[in-house]
Amino acid sequence: DPLTVPLDGLCIDDQLYFVEEPVEIMDREVKRLKRSRIPIIKVRWNSKRGPEFTWEREDQFKQKYPHLFTNRASSSTTRS
Repeated sequence: DPLTVPLDGLCIDDQLYFVEEPVEIMDREVKRLKRSRIPIIKVRWNSKRGPEFTWEREDQFKQKYPHLFTNRASSSTTRS
């Protein structure tokens, strides 16, 4: 049927809104400001519009999605 949408891999909340979830961390950088350095990460999302990437603060993102950091803990490096 051409009007059916496959629901495999779709996340929908209780009000039937599409929920975009982060899929993986693609890259890491450190943003340098005058007196501080802010670790940022490039995140790939499961967007309904296709692949979507955003830069996010690593500390805030780690609080919300800690499962994305469990596999990378041994391979992460600290930049000074």
